[in-house]
Amino acid sequence: MARKAPRHAEAERNDHALLEAAKKVLAVDGAHASVATIAARAGVGIASLYRRYRSKDELFQHLCALSLDQWIQAAEHGLQHDDPWEGLSHYVSACIEFSGGSLGPLAGTIAVTDEMAAKFTRSDELMRDLVARAHAAGVLRPDATAMDISLLIEQLGKSPLIEQLDRQDRTDLIDAARNARKRAIAIALDGLRPGHPQLPGTTPSPALLLERWEHTTKSPERP
Repeated sequence: MARKAPRHAEAERNDHALLEAAKKVLAVDGAHASVATIAARAGVGIASLYRRYRSKDELFQHLCALSLDQWIQAAEHGLQHDDPWEGLSHYVSACIEFSGGSLGPLAGTIAVTDEMAAKFTRSDELMRDLVARAHAAGVLRPDATAMDISLLIEQLGKSPLIEQLDRQDRTDLIDAARNARKRAIAIALDGLRPGHPQLPGTTPSPALLLERWEHTTKSPERP
């Protein structure tokens, strides 16, 4: 395999650092997160950032596309498991681990690009394949839908305790907090197994997540 040019490799490293930083900053600041704060957390110079991205929106659109790549990869790896439950469990755990849904605060504040839309469609198709396979094998409760799982991932992808300890620089407690989070994920996964009481309410509509991305108003630009 040909080695990547140093500049290209550096750009990829910066992208990864920016994505991880954006997830953390957005968890605290929401849609008002500033590019300067994200860049500082990622250790990337703001000047070099704006030489590559023409605007805050363009940066966030790129980060959303990168995040969708993570969802796609998790689903593809899940489908490689012979056991349908293990495959679904891997997918859910992996998406929670990389904080799937953490870019949700950007919904409605940026336009959805063709690249984002195509990657979302692919991610959604793969996830539905995982769910359908698990249902067919009888290992996923029949009233659990792909939407239920997407919402579960988004909720568990946020970890207020870990975020708080991270802000406080309490590295001595981070491992214990991550262990507690893994236990919570295991409890949630068990709730997806058959044999539990019927889920309350009505089945969530896909529109619940999709329509929030309609770009109607623009948030005030921040540096």
